[in-house]
Amino acid sequence: MQINIDIVSDVVCPWCVIGYGRLKEALANFDTKFEVNIVWHPFELNPSMPKEGENLRQHLSKKYGTTLEGSIRARAMLTEEGKKVGFRFNYFDEMKMLNTHQCHQLLHWAKESNLQNQLAEALFEHFFSDKGTFTESELIHIVEKVGLNSQQAQSVLDNNLYSEEVKLVEEHWHQRGIHGVPLFIFNGEQALSGAQELATFERVLNQYLKRDY
Repeated sequence: MQINIDIVSDVVCPWCVIGYGRLKEALANFDTKFEVNIVWHPFELNPSMPKEGENLRQHLSKKYGTTLEGSIRARAMLTEEGKKVGFRFNYFDEMKMLNTHQCHQLLHWAKESNLQNQLAEALFEHFFSDKGTFTESELIHIVEKVGLNSQQAQSVLDNNLYSEEVKLVEEHWHQRGIHGVPLFIFNGEQALSGAQELATFERVLNQYLKRDY
């Protein structure tokens, strides 16, 4: 059975990683019953973030009032939840919140390549597990690693080729009342907001499976 899943997310959102991990686990539990088409949509959590970024703890303190103790607890909890879905969070004291506009341009460009999913996963891993940065040279390396054309990617970055398209897509979600991510939309009709539990994803997939019989 064909199922289309739209994922609205940001590549610096830890709950997007966890929610996606739970979705993948749910899909794996249905073995070969679904032919899955996933499309990633941009949602910049901090579109006005300067290119140099901002210390993550300071950013969360200003934006949400998060204390140092709260940050330590949250990072420990996210790390444990990541392990459950096979993802390694590697938080460090000087980690920054970054501007992700270039990442979303590359994801938009990769949509027609059948490698968008691999690029999204690689961006998550690069930020949360490895470097915590998104320099242009790192982005090009990530693109090459998943099998995309590095020269085309460089042109995207040099010329901001998909900047307006990304902004238009983000505005579309804002106009629909979406103010946080992740958001998972199944066949354009049923939406799950947030990093839902595995059982919730399985329940939705079961509904579609029963509908097909």
